Amino acid sequence: MRVLVTGADGQVGTELRLNAPEWVELVALNSRQLDITDLQATEACVAQYRPKLIINAAAYTAVDRAQNEEQQAHAVNASGPANLARSAERAGAALFHISTDYVFDGVSEVPYDESAWTSPQTAYGRTKLAGEVAVASLCSRHLIMRTSWVFSAHGSNFVKTMLRLASERDVLRVVADQYGGPTSAKSIAACLWTLASEYSGKQDGFRWGLFHFSGAPVSSWYGFAEHVVAVAAQETLIAKRPLVEPIPSADFPTPAPRPAFSALDCGKIKQLHAVDQPDWREDLLAVFATLASLQSST
Repeated sequence: MRVLVTGADGQVGTELRLNAPEWVELVALNSRQLDITDLQATEACVAQYRPKLIINAAAYTAVDRAQNEEQQAHAVNASGPANLARSAERAGAALFHISTDYVFDGVSEVPYDESAWTSPQTAYGRTKLAGEVAVASLCSRHLIMRTSWVFSAHGSNFVKTMLRLASERDVLRVVADQYGGPTSAKSIAACLWTLASEYSGKQDGFRWGLFHFSGAPVSSWYGFAEHVVAVAAQETLIAKRPLVEPIPSADFPTPAPRPAFSALDCGKIKQLHAVDQPDWREDLLAVFATLASLQSST
């Protein structure tokens, strides 16, 4: 089955490329090769490659910068998915689209399921929600996957930032009153390929729609950081283990407010597609193994 992956150089896009199954005829394009904000270019690309499935891993993910660049974020996160959805529908292709926990306001006390009311509090969240609406309305065969707190051995993310700061500082002050589900890009890619395989095998009976997929267990950023540095020290990825100090969000103000609680209920994807939540602690070990391998090869 021919699959077109957009945003191929991002965290999820990279893992989709590195872990593509043998049965996939992969066309993986980065933003320089395909600008999804350009409708004409997107339509021409889909017409040229004629994929059976498009996986959109392209996104504007600079959450704070988006507060001052909402137009640019909207182009990538909303107009781009709309262009892909139109092109997919015209070509008879299916579309898998990745979204975010930032579509929620973060005031819930229980994990958000797919029926929960959306109320994004940031420009990033607003543009991602607009992308969801566009995909759902323009492409009949669509699957939208919301995820959260993405980390990997590639690109910029919280885990790699903690490792860098751990080598520079004796104390790391990390927010302890924001909770969510850390999720490895590799597990997201594995989930998407599992869903693609299911779609390839039973196209008529595939369950489309909106799904949540994130790592377990729920953690605070402080708890996540504490585990990262503890295991990194044990695996000798860092020379010393800094003290990780919990702080309130008020002590670390950001241009874009973060959801206080954005854990996702992943029961629906388990029920309809037999996909389990990954344990981010196990995935972290795999990321560290990859980083160690990359370090040894340089």
